[in-house]
Parts: sequence; C-alpha cells; structure tokens
Amino acid sequence: MSEANTKLRIIFLLFGINLCAFGQNFDVVIRNGRVVDPESGLDSVRQIGIRNGRIAAIAQNPLRGVQVIEGDGLVVAPGFIDLHSHGQTEENYRLKARDGVTTALEMEVGVNPVGKWYDARTGKALINFGASSGHIPARMAVMADTGDFLPRDHAVKDTASSAQQAAILGRVRQGLDEGGLGIGLGIAYVPSASRTEILDLFQLAGERRMACFVHMRNPGPIEPGVVDALQEVVADAAATGAGLHVVHITSMAFRQTDLCLRIIHGARRHGVDVTTEAYPYTAGMTSLETAVFDPGWQERLGIGFGDLQWVATGERLTRESFERYRKQGGMVILHSIPEEVVRMAMADPAVMIASDGLITNGKGHPRGAGTYARVLAKYVRDEHALTLMDAIRKMSLLPAQRLEAVSPAMRQKGRIRVGADADLTLFDPGKVQDQATYEHPAEPSMGIVYVLVNGTVVVRKGELVDGVEPGRGIKSGAWRKDR
Repeated sequence: MSEANTKLRIIFLLFGINLCAFGQNFDVVIRNGRVVDPESGLDSVRQIGIRNGRIAAIAQNPLRGVQVIEGDGLVVAPGFIDLHSHGQTEENYRLKARDGVTTALEMEVGVNPVGKWYDARTGKALINFGASSGHIPARMAVMADTGDFLPRDHAVKDTASSAQQAAILGRVRQGLDEGGLGIGLGIAYVPSASRTEILDLFQLAGERRMACFVHMRNPGPIEPGVVDALQEVVADAAATGAGLHVVHITSMAFRQTDLCLRIIHGARRHGVDVTTEAYPYTAGMTSLETAVFDPGWQERLGIGFGDLQWVATGERLTRESFERYRKQGGMVILHSIPEEVVRMAMADPAVMIASDGLITNGKGHPRGAGTYARVLAKYVRDEHALTLMDAIRKMSLLPAQRLEAVSPAMRQKGRIRVGADADLTLFDPGKVQDQATYEHPAEPSMGIVYVLVNGTVVVRKGELVDGVEPGRGIKSGAWRKDR
C-alpha cells in the first residue's frame, strides 16, 4: 500500500468512515439518525447500512441504499426485547411492534411441549419469538389439571408423587432438548409444589447452564412472604449453579422492593447469577381462579375487593362479584403497587424492563401495548428518573445478555454494531407516548416511527406494514434459520 493510500485510510478512520461500506449499495440505509447503542456507549448521529438482515455499516459519511429511511430527529435504538410476554399471537405481536419490541419471549410460564409451539409460529410471525420450557404446563399435563393457561385444581392442590415429579421433570427436560431458552417457574400458581420439586428444576437448569425464570412462591410482607420466597430461589441458584431471573419484582415485593433489590444486588456481588425485571405500571394482572386468590389474599397482597378490576367489563369488584367471577374464571387487574416503588425500579440500572403483557380480543392490561413507550415518555422524558441510555440498556442489551450464554442468536441482538441483526427501533423522543389505558388496553403507542425486524421494515411512519413476517424463533443452542 502506498504512503498516500495509507494516509487516506488513516483520515477515513479518524472521521468514522467505514471503508468497506464506502460507495456500496445497501438493502436499507438509515440516514442521519441519533444512534444510541448501550453496548459501545455510542450516542451520536450516524448512517446505518443494512444488508441481508444484518447491520453492515455504521458511518458518519453518506451511504447509498435501495431503501432509505430518514432518521433526522429520531433516536435509533436496538429493538426492544421483552423477556416476559404472555401474548404470543398475531394480535399481540402487532401491538408489540408498535411499541418498539422486535423480540417477545414467554419466559415465566413458558410452554410445553416446546417443539410444537415453535413450529406453530415459524414463518408466520411479525417479530422474533421464543419461550422457556415451562414447569406450569408440564405439571398441569401430568396432574390432569382442568385449567387452560394457568392451573386451577389438581396442579394447584395435589402433591406430586415421586413418579409424577419424575414425569414433570422429564417433560421440562424434553422441552429444553427442543430449544427451550430456560425453565419457566410460576411457583405461586402451584403452591403444592414442594421445595424439593423446585430444587430439582434448578438442578436441571444448572446442569444445562441455563436460568430459571421465576414467579416466586409468596408475595408481600406477611410471613412467609416475599423475602422468604426470594431467599428460597436465591439459595437454589447458589446451590445448583443455575441462573435465576426473578420476574416482576415490584408486583411481588410492593413496599419491600428496596429490600429485595438489596438481596439481589448483594447476591450478584457474591457470584450468584441473578437478575430481575419490572413493568412501569402500578397494577398487575392475573387469573382470578388461581391460587393467588386463595383465602388470605387481602392480607398477602395488601388490597381489597375494590382494588380488583374485572378485565372483561372494567368494573371494580365487590365481595359478591368476586365470588361469582372466581367460579367463572378470567383475568383481573390488581391495583396494588405504589407509584414510588415503580419509579424506584425504573431508576435502578440493573432492573430490566419486561411487560408481562397479554391482550386477548382487545382486552387485558395496558402493559401489553404500551410498556416501552411508557418508560421512554414518563420515566425518561417527563420525570427524568433515568437517562435515555440507561432506559435503552434495560430494554435491549440487558435482556439479550441474560440469554446469550444459551442462545447464540441473542449475541446478535440488543446492540447496534456491524454484524448484529438489524432489529432496530426508531422513535421520536419528544413525541413517544403510551396510549393504552386500563379501560382501553389495546391502544397502540405513538411516536414509534420505524421498526425493523431482521432488516425488514414492519412499522413505517408509525403504521404497521402489511404482508411481512420476518420474525424468527429464538432457541437455545445454535441459531436456527428455519422459517
């Protein structure tokens, strides 16, 4: 190489010019967007070139593309990754995309059998999808429970025999063999599951070098409460070497959230692989017929009948309607989380954002449609509870890192760098806003201007693009491109 060419190369590098990209055509170019990447710390205007579904160039100089997206005034972030998304239907995927989510995973309840679940979505999904191998559905199958999504009788009340425990564990193990991303555990929904049964599941996760995604055994301050429940799973993780992810910490700990975060942060400092998540709302949602509402629920949850809202009608419950609807079964919203607790969790840089979302025929909880826009609008822009960089980290990079040890696919998500998957969310920081409410939970977010999934535009100028299904299944083991 001549001295002149060497000097030219040095000049190009100093000005951020990607030599390999210079003069090339890309499938898609994002022009002049404010690129915010939590992995590198980049927060500056850049040009992004995309080819074959991946980021091929990040440069300061102009790039040429077949399709050009004008990013002026927009933040370009890694696509948001929702670790706790019960809504795994077309209706939910469309709302997720409008909220900036490019990957939605069912990690708490999980699924079983796993292989059939993935097969049913392959080639038909707007966004990326995936799931854990679920203890709840495995226990329901073995115990012949009559519930649907969550258990309501035998899996709740009956102690599993040794043979049944072996069968449950076998189903969970098979789910991992079929690509499950970890083990989903909803201990609160199966209170008859012994400490040994739970420890055995952690042991399996430890052997596979995976994590358990856990809805803990008990909520609230009444002993045995949330502290006892957290200590159970932290001890199981420490004893087995399994990872531990505690779901929706605020809706379990309430005013003890600070204490529980102290336990989690302390365990992390001493080598336990434990993480947690929260959603930006003061209410949760679950099924009224479940063990959560067994006698004593008012004391455990610190709420009464009037704090429950029946999803189907929006009405607040009374003792009479509570009894009637509990027999019927269905979703109920629990107004139970203090706002200052939500704000604390949003501000904690280690607490991931996850929705726990589920919308069915337009009914559900607003978190199913508005979680990510709400964080950006309320807690970043309006209240300054956390920085934009920290918010994006909690919504993209941290969830990807939680799973990248078991799924190579996740190493290419949650960051903006050359070679990463082109899962990108472009939003207007001044206009982004959640619109979903408890009365109208399926209202899509606004200000999410463009969303790309594996390089394909699925949201353009705030509207869904019809006829595209670029979502892929995220599995454990090798990245599989089956579609």
